[in-house]
Amino acid sequence: MAQRMQACAACHGKEGRATNAGYFPRIAGKPAGYLYNQLVNFRDGKRKNATMAYLLDQMSDAYLREIADYFAHLDLPYPPPQATSAPGVVLARGEQLVRSGDAQRGIPACSQCHGAAMTGVEPAMPGLLGLPRDYVLAQFGAWRAGERRAHAPDCMAQVAKSMSPEDVTASATWLAAQPVAGKVAAASSLPGKLPIECGSGPR
Repeated sequence: MAQRMQACAACHGKEGRATNAGYFPRIAGKPAGYLYNQLVNFRDGKRKNATMAYLLDQMSDAYLREIADYFAHLDLPYPPPQATSAPGVVLARGEQLVRSGDAQRGIPACSQCHGAAMTGVEPAMPGLLGLPRDYVLAQFGAWRAGERRAHAPDCMAQVAKSMSPEDVTASATWLAAQPVAGKVAAASSLPGKLPIECGSGPR
């Protein structure tokens, strides 16, 4: 499988570990359920990327599960965090949104769905650490514009539309600036009940 997945390295980096810059996300170590869902979404047009759609067009669900399982079981070092010159007030707002949310504006904390350590939750909630800032910003834009969709109810579309551009930037900047050291694994369960109904949640 490692040999067959070499084509992925052109964008996602060697063994899917990517870097801390640019647009392409790390896929190594993400929950298999999440990776599988995204592969299906690219193949079926719920996520828009011409290269991914072309590569996956003729692949069966069973083979997509094999790909997802392969990358999910890679335990590889993370890159250093992205350097940032963002003002302290921006980073503080980003940390608040990630860890606590903003109840007055109906914004749940990222950690309520993606895990207290922000490393994801099995079987299908992705980790948010180690992702490039530009990638996170682009995904929020895609959710807001309806260019990225998930199983209904689409909780991320709801969250993205409730956040201001400034809040999105603050969250993405803070997340990209966090170090990821040691063994990183998705949590086996959510820290509590999901704050909103979510089609990507446990079933």
